[in-house]
Amino acid sequence: MNSEVRNLEPKALWNNFADLNAVPRPSKKEERVIQFITEFGEKLGLETIRDKVGNVIIRKPATSAMEKRQPVVLQSHLDMVHQKNADTDFDFDKQGIEMYVDGDWVRANGTTLGADNGLGVAAIMALLESTDIPHPDIEALFTIDEETGMTGAMGLEGGLLKGQILLNLDTEEDDEINIGCAGGVDVTAKRFYNEEVVPENTVAYKIIVKGLKGGHSGMEIHCGYGNSNKIMNRLLFDGFENFGLRIAEVEGGGLRNAIPRESFATVVVDKVHHDAFALEFNQLATEIKKELKYTDPNLHITAEVVTTPEAVMELGVQEGITRAIYAAHNGVYKMSASMDDLVETSNNIARVVIKDGKIKISCLTRSSVESSKLDLVNALRSCFELVGCEVRFSGSYPGWTPNVESPILKVLKAKYTELFEEEPGVVACHAGLECGILGQNYPDMDMISFGPTIKGAHSPDERASISSSEKFWKYLTEIICNIPHK
Repeated sequence: MNSEVRNLEPKALWNNFADLNAVPRPSKKEERVIQFITEFGEKLGLETIRDKVGNVIIRKPATSAMEKRQPVVLQSHLDMVHQKNADTDFDFDKQGIEMYVDGDWVRANGTTLGADNGLGVAAIMALLESTDIPHPDIEALFTIDEETGMTGAMGLEGGLLKGQILLNLDTEEDDEINIGCAGGVDVTAKRFYNEEVVPENTVAYKIIVKGLKGGHSGMEIHCGYGNSNKIMNRLLFDGFENFGLRIAEVEGGGLRNAIPRESFATVVVDKVHHDAFALEFNQLATEIKKELKYTDPNLHITAEVVTTPEAVMELGVQEGITRAIYAAHNGVYKMSASMDDLVETSNNIARVVIKDGKIKISCLTRSSVESSKLDLVNALRSCFELVGCEVRFSGSYPGWTPNVESPILKVLKAKYTELFEEEPGVVACHAGLECGILGQNYPDMDMISFGPTIKGAHSPDERASISSSEKFWKYLTEIICNIPHK
């Protein structure tokens, strides 16, 4: 299946991507990919360093006549988001990604593709092993754990890098040059509840919400895609209000930086309401699907009769937590006043688990303005604390302030216009890039971000454009040849 990917042009890029995708590399479990990239550098005879947190740095000296150019850091992250469809049999800890070509796109078979940020890693690998591309001194920086905390970037010590320019290869639209990004913080609400005996004369249902598009909770939060946790809660709230529905358990969503696509709940309803509940449920499900028919045409909402569970959650807590989830903000909170069409602040209700006497709700709040981020997290905190939850903030990371006077930006804009006969978009994004964090220890480093077109990142619909990847490679190699003098 992956052989057709290896035959794509440029082969140096796609073969390295295929090699990388053969290595399991979930966030927090990067030992195998760290070893892979370390051995790659050592086999090339290049200086290869692993720092104390697991980042890998590979240094390649300048080619002839390029020694007087400014040294460059090429940076991408090694980890990838692991998401799969519910009906896909795949073990991310043991299997490599199964890829195939679909027209102009490379896709994965029922899982995330890992083009975020694997294509950036592969491009750097291709430059490191090249013998015919002129370049200044290169420091290849491969960071870990970007997707679940950015601990690699946070743990990189100051003074370790010598480069004066940093090219981050983690942007997902090939006609854009990124000069800023949002910061973020995890918001987690927890509480315990008592379990109660299932009321007599009830019928149990398993409610399933699936088929949503999902996607990147930063880059695609403005698209209006359905959130499975909010949809499920809407169904539960309606069932409780009209028929006294009781919740046995709920599990929805996955990673905090992915818009949740699926949610599952086990509930019970008094048998006397069986027919009326089924009718009301189907009517509401139809209405929700109509609301989302343009953004999520494959949405499925079903309720099937199942074996009665052993217990349900206590009534008072159920009523409070469903109201809190209903009230908690999800999606765009505020648009930027300084840049057109830029989301300033947002929240993703990423995961909801209610089971065995425990509630856990996980959110990722993003903002390019620190005070606005604090405003939203306090709103979420208040919402959940009002129903007895303990709320904690963790994993906070800063945004990256745009510098429109960046010298390397001028180089990239001019080269793009020369190569492609149009001007690129100069943007800031609502995703979390590592530049803001790296800039804390390297404040004088001139940073920029760009990359090939990738769609559906953080979901099994992730796909990478083949033509765009060829364009990206051409652009990157031209930039490397035209780095300014010291």
